[in-house]
Amino acid sequence: MTVPQIRSRADVTTDAPARYAKQLLSHLGRKVEFSTDGATSTAQIAGATAQVVVGDDVLVLLASGQQEQDVARVEHVLGSHLERFAARSELTVQWIREDPR
Repeated sequence: MTVPQIRSRADVTTDAPARYAKQLLSHLGRKVEFSTDGATSTAQIAGATAQVVVGDDVLVLLASGQQEQDVARVEHVLGSHLERFAARSELTVQWIREDPR
């Protein structure tokens, strides 16, 4: 039996998505390797996949994996670092889980 993927998404509205993405990837890149294809950067963190996508006035954070704790770890890592970098702008990261069915 295949375990369904757990997926989570946070759309963070900002007037500087590319700047925050660059700062986030630069900081996290010291510990994990991100590959970038266009506007999407991807890495493996704690057994799950982390993605950072630069959009128009939005920075999209994505987490996916088969284990709850792995996806939660990606949410924490991406979300807490972004909120710290953007404290002056008072950005908040709100994750929304997709139904894995």
